[in-house]
Amino acid sequence: MSRSGYTLPVFACAAAVAALHWLRDRQPLTLASVDLIEPAQIAEIPIEQVAGLSENTALAIARSDPGDNLDLTKDTPIWALVEWREAGEAVIIKGGEGIGRQMNAGDKPAIYAYAQRLLQENLQRMLAPGEKITVTIILPEGRALAVRTSNSAFGVVEGLSLLGTTGISQPLSTPDQLAVFRAELQNKASHFESLVFCIGENGLDLARKLGINPEQLVKTANWLGPMLVEADVLGVKEILLFGYHGKLMKLAGGIFHTHHYLADGRREILAAHCAIAGLKSPDIQAVFNSATAEAALTYLKSLDAATGSDWVNQVYSAIAETIDVRSQEYIQNHSERGTGSTVCGSILFDRDRKIIVKSKTAGLLMGKLC
Repeated sequence: MSRSGYTLPVFACAAAVAALHWLRDRQPLTLASVDLIEPAQIAEIPIEQVAGLSENTALAIARSDPGDNLDLTKDTPIWALVEWREAGEAVIIKGGEGIGRQMNAGDKPAIYAYAQRLLQENLQRMLAPGEKITVTIILPEGRALAVRTSNSAFGVVEGLSLLGTTGISQPLSTPDQLAVFRAELQNKASHFESLVFCIGENGLDLARKLGINPEQLVKTANWLGPMLVEADVLGVKEILLFGYHGKLMKLAGGIFHTHHYLADGRREILAAHCAIAGLKSPDIQAVFNSATAEAALTYLKSLDAATGSDWVNQVYSAIAETIDVRSQEYIQNHSERGTGSTVCGSILFDRDRKIIVKSKTAGLLMGKLC
């Protein structure tokens, strides 16, 4: 049985609770109690170190434990610096070193709604009337770890996000979580012959906004291969693959478990399709050497703007068609109990949730689904 853990905001909050406790009582905590709010339960989080830095400032350190999850923040230290303040709001939350900045939101720290609420509610309960604090969350390893994520593709730079809608970290990459996804798929396949597979929350949200029936949406996380085979076994006739291009393009290279810990051939896939489309060698090298798939897409867009060409459409249309072919081949090769005849279409979108391209099959499926 896989072990769940807690999301990053919980450890940030625990460190802040411990630092505030030191300021008030001059006593170190070994365990900090955090009300998770979502779900309604209390978590006891180990605190590694607490130190008073001055009469009005304290620092505490917790360490991330996401459970049995392929999460790059596992064992990452999270620091919280808490300072007494004279004026203003009761609790002001800041992002320090290693907390990303939101380029699309005025460079605000990437401390999202659940993390804000968690910190505010837990810390305000500890304050007497009139007391005010500033909390600065620091991830010493955040900047280095962020390079290994797709954060920059969604406008978060120079660090990690305190992201999530719950305090519990479910092991999305473990067999137990696949069983949960399969159960949802089995339920929806009993009602619909056409389904939409979304790798993550961005795809689910965009699909709903496009008018696709939410009952036909299935979250797959990184388990696209097993979910495609299961759909075929269950008699699903058509599947629309709907995803962020930096994830979904992996299927064009035959990678059907898309977690970056297991395989990442994005730049190779992009460069190969650029070469097939006829780009010049320096441009292919620029695409191959791009830090992210989003940066490669931006380069192709700039090339189109400068030359009046249509490389984005040519390259991504070829990738989308390849995804369709390789998905159906994967089903045929692995579906011993199914028919192997499930039809796949793919839609790829960018970091702004704008559709880059639809495969020909995807265009037909969208006509039925919307």
